[in-house]
Amino acid sequence: MTTLPTVLVTGASSGIGSIYAERFARRGHDLVLVARDKARLDTLAARLREESGVAVEVLQADLTQPGDLAAVETRLRDDASIGILINNAGMAQSGGFLQQTNEGIERLITLNTTALTRLAAAAAPRFVESGTGAIVNIGSVVGFAPEFGMSIYGATKAFVLFLSQGLHLELSPSGVYVQAVLPAATRTEIWERAGIDVNSLTEVMEVGELVDAALVGFDRRELVTIPPLHVAGRWDALDGARQGLLSDIRQAHAADRYRSEA
Repeated sequence: MTTLPTVLVTGASSGIGSIYAERFARRGHDLVLVARDKARLDTLAARLREESGVAVEVLQADLTQPGDLAAVETRLRDDASIGILINNAGMAQSGGFLQQTNEGIERLITLNTTALTRLAAAAAPRFVESGTGAIVNIGSVVGFAPEFGMSIYGATKAFVLFLSQGLHLELSPSGVYVQAVLPAATRTEIWERAGIDVNSLTEVMEVGELVDAALVGFDRRELVTIPPLHVAGRWDALDGARQGLLSDIRQAHAADRYRSEA
């Protein structure tokens, strides 16, 4: 019998991360759950062990803290049983750009981009060597939408999409699957932590529906999964336009419209 890979989930104490943990436990995967709130992790771990009979380990870590991040990196590098990384930990932006503090900017970017990238980088060499493995990066549709007014958050999520696409090109020839999951508004605690009343939003997806849809994409080995996008052709058109743009960029000379009339 083939042993299922262990799944390491960041931001696992609530929201999207906790549902990913629950769904993979139901599938029979052992888990390593990473988050700051050890009490909640312990409660979740005990429930999943009882419900699904899988092994669940709790790894308390604040991924904005260098020592904690290094400990999770070490685990990903050294534990050969871990074959799936769910890079879910993240935080939202509270207020507009002018309301941000230096500390807040640093924390947001560190968690949403630096930690996510470093964890992927810790796992990838081992995955490539074994010719298997999956990295799931949780992005956001806000990464397409500066109009939403969350400029830093959206920029971090645009980074997550770009990174995922780049990692796919680099790692897939070695058998490693990289998926970007782009939710829209989802009913999780990320809103409350950012000082936003989730009930003030007009359309909000339930977290179970979001993760179940993302897992359909995962099972299909889809590269970019956008559960709230009802017209799939929109993404295909956007990506096709981007590919066309690349073919039109010629580097030797400036475009005619930028030539001075003098």
